[in-house]
Amino acid sequence: MVEGEPPRREMALGLTYLQAIERAGGAPVVLPPLGPGAIRPLLDRLAGLCLSGGPDLDPATYGQRAGDHLGPTWTDLDFFELAVARGADARGLPILAICRGMQTLNVARGGTLHQHLNQAKGIAHRQSEAAEEPTHAVRIAGASRLAAVMGSQGADVNSFHHQAVDRLGSGLRAVAWAPDGVMEGVEAEDRDFVLGVQWHAECLTDRPEQLDLFEAFVEVAGIRTRIGQAA
Repeated sequence: MVEGEPPRREMALGLTYLQAIERAGGAPVVLPPLGPGAIRPLLDRLAGLCLSGGPDLDPATYGQRAGDHLGPTWTDLDFFELAVARGADARGLPILAICRGMQTLNVARGGTLHQHLNQAKGIAHRQSEAAEEPTHAVRIAGASRLAAVMGSQGADVNSFHHQAVDRLGSGLRAVAWAPDGVMEGVEAEDRDFVLGVQWHAECLTDRPEQLDLFEAFVEVAGIRTRIGQAA
């Protein structure tokens, strides 16, 4: 537009993440991918960390070369989000990781990714339907925090990814799977609330079990904040 801002590099984040956290009772803030010196001051002000979806992670972050199907990557964002994830994890902050966020969490803990899924097994992991429409089921491990939070050992989910967790990072375990065996949920065995889901739960919060993910995240973050204030 003639009257608009001059062309420049910009970042974008879907409002659905912020709306889901707000709906769950939280006060969301967006962290821009700044330099290393900004990470500690930013984490000092957070009660929890939600890692969002986004572009493919550069395979160099987990020691691999780029494959033929690699999508766009953003090196600065990779560095920032991996550093923030590791810093939040080390501080004991609650973490809810969504889609790329789950992949980032896994890489932050030393895991690797499938760079491109085989779509020939009957599961469309990158659906053409609207984000509010689930397109496949996931099985959730009964003895898991994810099942406890969602109140179920299964859920119907949407799907907008072509990459997925391969080798699990340190201290993580798989707790949800698509019918074709792709990991759709992970959680930390060594932390109280570190959850990752491969689907876009922020677009499904009209479903109680999906909103429960955000409500549990906000509740744990609030408890941690109150304990810290009382100390």
